[in-house]
Amino acid sequence: MGTVTAYDESVGLGIITSESGSEHAFHCIEIADGSRSIAVGTDVSFAPLAKFGRYEAAHIRS
Repeated sequence: MGTVTAYDESVGLGIITSESGSEHAFHCIEIADGSRSIAVGTDVSFAPLAKFGRYEAAHIRS
């Protein structure tokens, strides 16, 4: 579980801060409902995905 703390819709990139305080970047294609948009402050569930030497957020659901 976490919260969307940043999202730039023009480039489709954002950050989710988990309950433990760690930050996970994400791309809009990982938003599960297919909308490609999500509001800052939305509480979400996600799965960490190892990508490019770090963990990113995947399978994002509000």
